Amino acid sequence: MSKTPYQKPSQQTQEEAGKIARAHQRPAQTKEQTKLIAQGIQEGIEHYKKQQKAKARELDKKRKKLVREKQQTIEPDDQEMETIIVYQQHWLPWTLLILTWLVGGFYLYMGS
Repeated sequence: MSKTPYQKPSQQTQEEAGKIARAHQRPAQTKEQTKLIAQGIQEGIEHYKKQQKAKARELDKKRKKLVREKQQTIEPDDQEMETIIVYQQHWLPWTLLILTWLVGGFYLYMGS
């Protein structure tokens, strides 16, 4: 048994197959022969659609796999970047501290 039960072809597919079969009908061809040709065309269309769906599924799987791999490679890099960050202090507080000590020292020196 197959995985999925047989599905009736869509009305659109049946109409397309009928149009194609009538467009290529031979002068001495009977309606039964045309109907059989239309069924063959319809099966071909269904087979093509199945192939396209399978290709789309495979491409989607590959795309998802690449996205997962890309996320896995990005995450460790972010952690490394966090450990590498060096904070630089601004020069103004240190300058003011040194200046305050110098002014205080100069005041004590001049006051004694």
